[in-house]
Amino acid sequence: MSSLVHTLLNITAYRNPFLRTLVPSIGLAFGIQAAAAIPSILLQTERFYDLSGSLTYISCTALSLYLPTLRARYAALTAATAPAYPSLLASLTSKGGLNAWNWRQVVLSAAVTFWAVRLGSFLFGRITADDGKDSRFDNIRGSPPKFFGAFVAQATWVSLCLMPVLALNSIPATALAALPFITITDIIGVSLYIGGIVFEATADRQKTQWLKEKKEKKHSEDFLTRGLWSKSRHPNYFGESTLWTGIATTAAGVMLTSVGQAGMGFSGGLAGKVGALAMAGVSPAFVTFLLLKVSGIPLSENKYDKRYGDRKDYQEWKKNTPMFIPKLGGLA
Repeated sequence: MSSLVHTLLNITAYRNPFLRTLVPSIGLAFGIQAAAAIPSILLQTERFYDLSGSLTYISCTALSLYLPTLRARYAALTAATAPAYPSLLASLTSKGGLNAWNWRQVVLSAAVTFWAVRLGSFLFGRITADDGKDSRFDNIRGSPPKFFGAFVAQATWVSLCLMPVLALNSIPATALAALPFITITDIIGVSLYIGGIVFEATADRQKTQWLKEKKEKKHSEDFLTRGLWSKSRHPNYFGESTLWTGIATTAAGVMLTSVGQAGMGFSGGLAGKVGALAMAGVSPAFVTFLLLKVSGIPLSENKYDKRYGDRKDYQEWKKNTPMFIPKLGGLA
């Protein structure tokens, strides 16, 4: 095992710091998804699809954070000269150094991990309650090529969404020590993340409670129009888009600096900064595109339109409630 890791580290030891982190992390994403696809295809079950996605997020984030230390430890001639692993807690108040990450690297990595654990456990609990079935897979679980394609798509989704975090973690912590401890983009980004994940979690909790009460015959409503769902028809999706925008904002604030450009092996000119901005922006842009145009809102809207489109109360709710960005005002 040790020789295999050493070989993989040597193969991916590119001169460019960004590629040294990007290639192994993306390779791991596709590897985990391929491994999850095999039993899922054989058993024709999507029960572990979302859970494997969360595991991929967590694994790739952790790898990108620990890769520089892993490379240094494998390059050491003896165990005595191998550098110690940095302390996560100590790094929370660190600008970065020889044996500490920059706090942004730890906070954004933790932010992704927390989101992945929360959403993954929520979705796994939901599909378990639904006898392991997800309507998104009704037309593809019986076709191995199409089902495998869903796992490839999930690996691509993970890779694109993690791009700003992978880029940030590729910058040597010793270089990041030259940055100010906190900047306006840090404040904006972290605030957006906190607001977004609280919004998403609250919407999910309200929907879960509503479904529970419906099963207990405490109400006879066919669709949820209370709480955050009275402010947006898809508040959970708005929260998800917002939190990834926060992660991208904090990362971009570093990637666009001369320190960030040099740390990623970029030129620092216009092309380098445009590239950095694109790598940060692709994360929330891709998430929002998927939610608005592909697998999120369109599927949900079409399903409810078919069921309740001829009802006046449903038409009123759609007319008075924004599809995505919440309206202001008190909660219903």
